[in-house]
Amino acid sequence: MPRRAGPEWLWETSPLYRSSPAFRVGLLVPRCGAAGLWGPSSIASAEVAVSELNRKDGIGRQEVELVVIDSAEEAPTPAEHIVDVMIANHALDAIVGMHISSVRQRLTGVVKGQIPYVYTPLYEGGENGVGVFAIGDTPPQQLGPAITWLHESRRLESWALIGNDYVWPRASHRYAKARLAAIGAKLACEHYIPFASSNLARVVEMVAGSGADAVLVSLVGQDAVDFNRIFGAMELDRKMIRLSCAIEENGLLASGASNLKRLYCSSSYFGSLGNENNARFRERYHGFHGHRAPMLNALGQSTYEGLHFLACLLEGGDERWRRPGGQAGRPLAYRSARHGCYVSNRHNPVPTFLARADGLVFDVIGRIAQ
Repeated sequence: MPRRAGPEWLWETSPLYRSSPAFRVGLLVPRCGAAGLWGPSSIASAEVAVSELNRKDGIGRQEVELVVIDSAEEAPTPAEHIVDVMIANHALDAIVGMHISSVRQRLTGVVKGQIPYVYTPLYEGGENGVGVFAIGDTPPQQLGPAITWLHESRRLESWALIGNDYVWPRASHRYAKARLAAIGAKLACEHYIPFASSNLARVVEMVAGSGADAVLVSLVGQDAVDFNRIFGAMELDRKMIRLSCAIEENGLLASGASNLKRLYCSSSYFGSLGNENNARFRERYHGFHGHRAPMLNALGQSTYEGLHFLACLLEGGDERWRRPGGQAGRPLAYRSARHGCYVSNRHNPVPTFLARADGLVFDVIGRIAQ
């Protein structure tokens, strides 16, 4: 296989050992399985950040080199095993991870504060590991305001909850149930399924029969796509709306426009956001990759800002990143397409928006938080 420019890929020569004096960042993204849908955009966005950093001083005045590691649950070799070997071989200087929370929990037990670990996607909150910086949306920022807005504007009386069976959906749904109780809405049903479940159609039928006015969809990647296709084929949009915090533009494309009616998403970033930061990012992204690049979306953009956050964190070469709970020691304003600003894992003040699927893109309705 010919060598491609850009990141060093794990099937090429000696990625487990340091082969250059560059600052090596392990980019952990899913490349197979349910979340594999997120991989191309995440890698493409990270490549733009690396090109920008290397046109200046890199990180710590070293050129930045990416090593892409498959962090899917279904990956042939678990990501934590690869990372453990690379850290032991002094082959990694930092990690930028865009993957699900169960993988993060295993990785923190391996990394143990030895190198900085920037975790970029939305997640359930509560990460306090030494040297672990979670810069994504959490349920109080993302889910609570969306539930409140939809309850008040659409007069929804009851909700169904469906998610994959792991930490993020379950923790997010605990938050959602508390919020629903606080606003006087009812819980019609709650279901959890394994990745790539053969039982999904039956679960959708159970949601359809629950009498819910809305369904919170906390499914990952391809599972969310399959849910949308079944939901659309059954024309359930006629009697209930959908809300998601993790369905992004690649998911819309894979689901098909006819299966996306009355689908809402809450996020701090959409590819269609009309602010100046995003306009500049879109221009750089398509200038680097061309107009057939992977779809811009929140999960992909998060790796772009994860690398810029890392550079900002390590500016000056100090060791403040070793504090527990993402305490950087100072507020960090870093380059991103969503006005990135970070205080700690508990305080990442960025605006949150609600959007509705319009064909294969998101139409941003407005700002609902911050």
